[in-house]
Amino acid sequence: MTIERDVAAADLLAGHPSDRQPRRVAVADPAQGPDKRRTLRWQDILVRRTLAVDVVAVTVAVAAGYFVRFDTHTDVSLLEPRGGMYALISVVLVEAWVIALGVAGSRSPQVLGHGREEAVRVARASFGLFGLVAVVCYLIKFDLARSYVAVALPVGLTLVLFARWLLVIRLHRERSRGLHLRRTLLVGAWGPVHDLGLRLKREPGAGFDVVGVCLAGPIGDVGSSPVADAPIVGTMEQAAAVAESFGVDAVVVAAANEATPKVIKQLAWDLEPLRAELVVAPGLADVSSPRMVVTTVDGLPVLKVTPPGYTGVQHVVKRAADVVLSAVMLAILLGPLLVLGCLVRSTSSGPALYKQRRVGLNGRPFTLYKLRSMYVDADERRQHLHALDQGAGVLFKIRNDPRVTPLGRLMRRYSLDEFPQLWNVLRGDMSLVGPRPPLEREVERYDAAARRRLLVKPGVTGLWQVGGRSDLSWEDSVRLDLYYVENWSFLGDVAILLRTARAVMFPSGAY
Repeated sequence: MTIERDVAAADLLAGHPSDRQPRRVAVADPAQGPDKRRTLRWQDILVRRTLAVDVVAVTVAVAAGYFVRFDTHTDVSLLEPRGGMYALISVVLVEAWVIALGVAGSRSPQVLGHGREEAVRVARASFGLFGLVAVVCYLIKFDLARSYVAVALPVGLTLVLFARWLLVIRLHRERSRGLHLRRTLLVGAWGPVHDLGLRLKREPGAGFDVVGVCLAGPIGDVGSSPVADAPIVGTMEQAAAVAESFGVDAVVVAAANEATPKVIKQLAWDLEPLRAELVVAPGLADVSSPRMVVTTVDGLPVLKVTPPGYTGVQHVVKRAADVVLSAVMLAILLGPLLVLGCLVRSTSSGPALYKQRRVGLNGRPFTLYKLRSMYVDADERRQHLHALDQGAGVLFKIRNDPRVTPLGRLMRRYSLDEFPQLWNVLRGDMSLVGPRPPLEREVERYDAAARRRLLVKPGVTGLWQVGGRSDLSWEDSVRLDLYYVENWSFLGDVAILLRTARAVMFPSGAY
């Protein structure tokens, strides 16, 4: 049950009127206490969904292992020793596997939908269980068939992770519609809270719905709230009381001088009876979790950040993958490229290929190849189109660019014009995945942060390609590229390539 209450900055708990205009927000009725039934209900829904798909995935995997162990053409009765024993083992293994996934915390509401951590817990539970099975079989001298394990474990792990991925997609779609959200209170200094609020809005799949802000220090002279549509409802000292009044599900603490270990510890104690999550944002931006290691010093958690690696064995593997994949793709696409080239030349005057100087690794220029998608006088006409420029920052972008040919518009929509860049990959100028290859005039306007994009080879695709393409602002484009540069991994490249295939088939932001 909720009621409408007038809330003004700093007067919710202080008991005095405010000279600022109050705002209307829906909060839990104090007479009813924090409404946790809603929270527990949607969390239970997520847990039950996950339990159901775990049971199905594990059962299919163990059944596959059983039928591989016993050829389907062989008539084996379940009552016979070899068939009956493995049938019993299969039933026990399914139950144990499902229990192990729960004991490992992979179905905890705190990790569901959080990608890497959820996958790590699933893998840890699966390998741990089969390791335990191997030890038990060794101790009791039972020869468990290797074919049984060789099928059940990889198939089960794959099916569980795939099913969890489908659930994450569904969860994110539901959260984008306002379902399964945590009512969240942000606590901290104005600037960090503002930045954190923007990031939470950019990532609706995380499930944080900010309903209020508690600012550190005096708030009598504070103007507008640092988070749009989330009023200032108190100070940091009042955070626990506000959390109880609003019935929040999570309290997120951003950086602030007042957020000392003693204050955060007291806040955690105060939130215990409310069953509200305490989340502490360390103030590190765009650092992936594999680069962070949590340790303790005299009971104080310390976050270590490993430096990004721009060389090493993984980059050798990356280059080898670039050469092999680009060569194979060029061989497959040679025929379609010749057809497209003929269409380009027949539909507009000029060469089929467009050559342009771009800036690559460590600022070295190279010639980039594309299928020509504009008229031949496009560069000369650019100076007359500045009034139509829609590109923030150093980029020049026009949604309905008159210089683009009809065929070029189609090729751009499905990224067909970029296929010749595979030759740049084969030559070593570019990589399949990397930051966007910039023009020389763009690099001249780079600041120190943007120049870090040049620490790795530019890519045919990248986070900018799957994250919005031309719809991205300059700031978002730089942010995504810097995140890639500093948090690169081979598996991350694989994920981007898979997302690129989807972005090409269902294009958005390409013009």
